[in-house]
Amino acid sequence: VRSWSPARAGRVNASHRACLIARFGFIYAQERLDAETLLRAFICDMETVQRIIYIAAVESFRAAKMAFWKLKISVKETLALDHVGPETLEVAALDYIARHKDLYDVCQSVQEVVCSMNTNPKIPCPPDVDFFLIRALIQKLCCLAFSMQTLIPPLDIAIGVDGELFNRTMYYRSCDSDFTASFVAYHVWPALMENGAVIVKGEVVTKK
Repeated sequence: VRSWSPARAGRVNASHRACLIARFGFIYAQERLDAETLLRAFICDMETVQRIIYIAAVESFRAAKMAFWKLKISVKETLALDHVGPETLEVAALDYIARHKDLYDVCQSVQEVVCSMNTNPKIPCPPDVDFFLIRALIQKLCCLAFSMQTLIPPLDIAIGVDGELFNRTMYYRSCDSDFTASFVAYHVWPALMENGAVIVKGEVVTKK
């Protein structure tokens, strides 16, 4: 029987957190670019490609968080029937979900993301482009976002708005930005947040 202690739980949470943050960075550095390459075969405009990938990231986190919320309710109801121990029911549920990630139907989330993107008015995309083309990226983002919800506190992304004031503590400027501009033209990648603090900067394009 595994013993439970606040110190051990803290160490496990810190280690898991570090791995997830590193994974977020790898997706940005490599798998995002792979998705760009796939889309560029059908879309010549780089801005459109980058907007699509940013929206895919935002929608992936949204879908995964909703799936996690529903699953957590179900798990808590089940565990509450015979829950005993020093940890709270909430912590027990998070620990259970973290150890049973196969409960997450990621394929359902991928379908939800693609459907949402198909009806998103911010994507000026040719009708013959199938967003399932980048399902590998979407699936990895969904799995990552889902796992981030098992942390205490959870990690999440900042949702940007076109035209917002550029925040250098939250974003890097893309190399093709106007570095004298004060406003964000569009977002390339979201910032990773924890309790309102920036953990990993995102990327934006600024233009006058």
